Amino acid sequence: MRVILNASVMFAPRAGIGQYVGELSGALQRRDDLQLLFTCGLHHGAELPSQGLRNYSQLSRLAKRMLPSPYELKRRIEQYALSRAFKAWDADLYHEPSLWPLKLDRPTVMTLHDLTHVHYPETQPVGRLRAIERHLGRALENSRQILCVSHFTAAQAMEHYGIPESKISVTPLGVSENFHPWSAEEAEPLLRGFGLSYRQYLLCVGTLEPRKNLELVFQAIRSLPRGLLERCPLVLCGSYGWGKLPESMAALLAERRVIHLGYRSSTELHALLASARILLFPSFYEGFGLPILEAMASGTPVVTSNCASMPEVSGGAAHLINPQDANDLSEAIQRLHDDQQYWHRLQQLGLERAMRFTWNRTAELTVAAYRTALQASC
Repeated sequence: MRVILNASVMFAPRAGIGQYVGELSGALQRRDDLQLLFTCGLHHGAELPSQGLRNYSQLSRLAKRMLPSPYELKRRIEQYALSRAFKAWDADLYHEPSLWPLKLDRPTVMTLHDLTHVHYPETQPVGRLRAIERHLGRALENSRQILCVSHFTAAQAMEHYGIPESKISVTPLGVSENFHPWSAEEAEPLLRGFGLSYRQYLLCVGTLEPRKNLELVFQAIRSLPRGLLERCPLVLCGSYGWGKLPESMAALLAERRVIHLGYRSSTELHALLASARILLFPSFYEGFGLPILEAMASGTPVVTSNCASMPEVSGGAAHLINPQDANDLSEAIQRLHDDQQYWHRLQQLGLERAMRFTWNRTAELTVAAYRTALQASC
């Protein structure tokens, strides 16, 4: 089986769909029952880019300001590259990991990560939202199989778009083996560079955008005892996304009660997750919520929301809170900070939960969906 996967997202910093493409591709390439090929921008080949495009975020913002239809231009470039790749390789199937598969007279499989554009359109850049609205409906209709990363996303897709269950394959994400517990001695050299101490900080990871509900986090930590935050500050790890950040963030940064580290390398992220006291992940909406499992695999207890995919992914191994209730979050932080027995119980439950999710399993389910797509009638 020869599969072409659109890997253009790998030009961006490795997060979200980029992480999915990188990890899934690695697992697929370890198999001997298919050959995986990539398109990336104007290029195609058998290897993923080793690193993202330098200054991608700045170039992306410049393109959105200067070009009348940047998303459509990007789509035309990718369409050209994909057509060339299929002529060169005569592949059996095309896999699109994002919301807008390109046009191709071959069996198509796409991945649907979430329906944020439907339920929280205000959290999407206007140009991106228009592109999704223009292309997604037709793409869902033309795809032979739609990979959904959770049962929650699958149920939403069937309800909102009327997709028959026979066209959907649930392929939960995996946790990289690079996420594992670190000792204080292992983590100390890296933490020292950030001015942090082992298990003495709260952590939020991910792109800084409205959907991540940072305002709730800031409200919650303001109600905590000042001494707690002096010993255990809040650390934000992730690049700026879209949307307006809470005004309260600037004041907390100035007070050093919040430390923003920006986008960090993979090794730094592994160490930060494995050294935090708690991962705070009170998102309004996720299609999966991979940081939950990555923190659990790293031995760090998780506080996350009691809605969307978060209960499914955490599987009873996290402290669930109402993402609209700052007091609920502050009480969870206080308990996990003070109650060592409860902290260790969630740590152990999380380690056991994370072991159930591997990228090899994701690849196995993905290949099964490829076979189903090739056998399906047009």
